[in-house]
Amino acid sequence: MERADIVTLDKRHVWHPYTAMEAYIAETDPLVVVRSEGPYLYDADGRRYLDANGSWWVSTLGHRHPRLVKALVDQASTLAHSALAGITHEPAARLAAELVSVAPGAGRADVPTEHRLNRVFYSDNGSTAVEVAIKMAAQYWAQNGRPQRTRFITLSGAFHGETVGATSVGGVPEFREVFGPLLFDVVHVPAPSEEGGWERAFAEVQRTLREHGDSVAGVILEPVIQGAAGMQIYSPAFVRAVREATRAADTFLIADEVFTGLGRTGARFACDLADVVPDLLCLAKALSGGLLPFGTTLASERVFSGFLGAKSRALYYGHSYCGNPLGAAVAREVLAVYRDEDVPGQVARKAPRVKAAFERMAETIPGLERPRALGMVGAVDLGSGGYFANSGWRVYEAARRRGLYLRPLGNTVYITPALNIPDESLDELLHGVEDSLREVAGR
Repeated sequence: MERADIVTLDKRHVWHPYTAMEAYIAETDPLVVVRSEGPYLYDADGRRYLDANGSWWVSTLGHRHPRLVKALVDQASTLAHSALAGITHEPAARLAAELVSVAPGAGRADVPTEHRLNRVFYSDNGSTAVEVAIKMAAQYWAQNGRPQRTRFITLSGAFHGETVGATSVGGVPEFREVFGPLLFDVVHVPAPSEEGGWERAFAEVQRTLREHGDSVAGVILEPVIQGAAGMQIYSPAFVRAVREATRAADTFLIADEVFTGLGRTGARFACDLADVVPDLLCLAKALSGGLLPFGTTLASERVFSGFLGAKSRALYYGHSYCGNPLGAAVAREVLAVYRDEDVPGQVARKAPRVKAAFERMAETIPGLERPRALGMVGAVDLGSGGYFANSGWRVYEAARRRGLYLRPLGNTVYITPALNIPDESLDELLHGVEDSLREVAGR
């Protein structure tokens, strides 16, 4: 099919996510991606683009990693799908055991059995992984003596997904205000990266738990990095302090590691940077290496035990593709590749280069502010204006001309490439971002 025909059909029928469609239809000449390999996308014109954001943070091992493709093909040849309600299959059972073995706190003698993340509930994406955690927390308290616990504490700027429940605990105004009448009540506290530091944010968490703890079902965090808020990085000390406060108040800590989980921050989980074991942990994105939608929610033994007993106490929630054998097989291979190719070691070696490059950009390019980096995340702000600012999109266009696919968050320009990106490709990416920022800032 010719490129022009694809674009015509697309503009006639496709409703794109996070896209102002009137402007898109009238003005946008989109990338038409026909192939991907490693850290690169290839378009219908035969041009190669370095995928600077891992296609929305999912392709942590690059595109079409041969071992992941083989695992997918092999599994498809025997069992492509089976429901998981009251029956099981090998990929789901083995993946659950492997996730438990690498979860925060696994193998630590100082973690009591009731606090271990020993149970795995499958879903099909990050939003539903968070939705599961919300429902687990709410139902646990409803049927274990504290039904008044229905509220959640969340951070300003938080992003936890697109379902109504996940949107409720979100804190990005542009994504939630229009749905206000549909959302349940939450307590928003200042983001720990805002002025005043994490201590100010924690004081609000502590005050809320002290004054209204009997109504709080849990605190939900994106540990250490708030992604959609603009790659806002904050101290692991805040996560530790919140963990201690939730233990004292006897309520739950939910760690949304859909973005940060599996190496993005340099640790296996961002919770590990804080030496924290949450009560519920949400995973997706990297878990299936960008091949399939797949999500999980890990729960502590305490949470799980609150659903035992009469049939009425069960968690009546699920999705048709929960624990899909294809996704489970690929996820197992993702974990194997991380081990065999020492992906954490690769991140440790490359992360200082990312940090140094963004600091250099801010020092040498006028108008850049707040350079920040952690693991394989690098970000800088170009002026003000927030999510609806156009400055980042000018950089997007400049980067596209240089063969980079660089999707901004308003005035925030960032990179989240594959964790195993080859050194020469990382150099290409960092130089391309710098040249693009210099072009736009010099206008």
